[in-house]
Amino acid sequence: MNSPLTPDIPEELFRFRLSSPTVEEPVRQTRSLTFAQDAWRRLRKNRAAVTALGILFVIITVAFLAPVLSPHNPNVQNIPHSNLPPRIPGFSVNGLNGFARFRGAWVDRYAAAGVPAGVHYPCGTDEFGRDLLSRTLYGTRISLTIAFIAAILDLTIGVFYGLAGALKGGRTDTVMQRILEIINGVPNLVLVVLTILIFRPGMLSIILALTLSSWIPMARIVRAQTLRIRTLEYVQAARVLGSSPIRIALLHIIPNISGTVAVRTMFSIPTAIFFETFLSFIGVGMKIPNASLGTLLNGGYKVFRIYPYQMWIPALILCVIMLSFNLFADGLRDAFDPRMKDL
Repeated sequence: MNSPLTPDIPEELFRFRLSSPTVEEPVRQTRSLTFAQDAWRRLRKNRAAVTALGILFVIITVAFLAPVLSPHNPNVQNIPHSNLPPRIPGFSVNGLNGFARFRGAWVDRYAAAGVPAGVHYPCGTDEFGRDLLSRTLYGTRISLTIAFIAAILDLTIGVFYGLAGALKGGRTDTVMQRILEIINGVPNLVLVVLTILIFRPGMLSIILALTLSSWIPMARIVRAQTLRIRTLEYVQAARVLGSSPIRIALLHIIPNISGTVAVRTMFSIPTAIFFETFLSFIGVGMKIPNASLGTLLNGGYKVFRIYPYQMWIPALILCVIMLSFNLFADGLRDAFDPRMKDL
C-alpha cells in the first residue's frame, strides 16, 4: 500500500530487465617495435637530422658519381682557359655568366680567352685551366672515401679492443689500458704528421695515419659500456649456463651498445674529413695532381683576393658536409637514447 506522501510508482519499474548483450569492441593488436624501429621513429621526428641525412645522401651520391657527372677531366690542364670565372648556361647575373670586373668594368673573360660558345665552366677554372667543378666532385669523393675507410677501421679496431679488455678483465685489461694511455699521450697531429712523413704521401698514408689515433675514443667507450652490461642479470645467467665470452659479446653486449657505437662512428667521420683536409692543406696529404677538399682550399686561398670563387666553393662544400654529419649524429644520439622522451 502506497503512502500518501509518496507518489504511485508503476510496478513494471521494479521488474528486472534483461540487458541486451553488449558487443565487445575488437582489441587492437599492435605489433611491438624493435629497438631499431623505435629509433627510426624518433629520428624521423627530428627535422634537422632528417634534412641533414637528405643533404648527405645527395652529396655522397653526386660525389661517387663523379666519373659520370664531371663535365671535364679534372687533371687536364688548359692554360689559355686559366682563372676563368663561373659561367652557368641561362644565367645573366654578373659573376655567374663569365663576366668579371677588370679595371672597374665588367669584361667577358670567356670571349677574351677565346673559349668556344658551347664550353662552360659552372664553377670556373684554376690557375692551370682545370675545371673546378670536376675537381670539386673528385676531391669530395676522395675526402669522403678516406673518411669512410678510416671510420670503418676505427669502428673495427676500437670495438674489438674495448670488448677484449673488458671481457677478459684483470691484468690483461690493465695492460691494455696502459698501452692505450701511452698511445693517447702522443698528440694526434704529431702522430699523423710523422706517419705521413715516414710513408709516401697519398690516400693510403692518410688512412693509416688517421687509424693509428682515431680508434682510442671508440675503444674507451666500448670498454665502459661493456663493463656496465656484463654485470647485468641476463649476462650473468648466460655465463652460468656456459656461454663463451665470444657468444656473450655477439648476442648480448654488441646489440646493446650498437646505438652508442653508431653515434660515435658518425661523429668520427667529420673528424676524419677535417684531418684529411688539414693535412692536404698544409701539403702533406694528397699528392699532386689529385684533388681533395684540402688541396682545393690550398690552391684557392693563395688567390682569394683576386679569384675568391676558387676558395669559396670547396669551403662551402666542406662546411655543408661537416654541419650535416654533426646534425645527423646529434639526431642519431637522441634517437638511440632509450631515456629520451618522445620529441
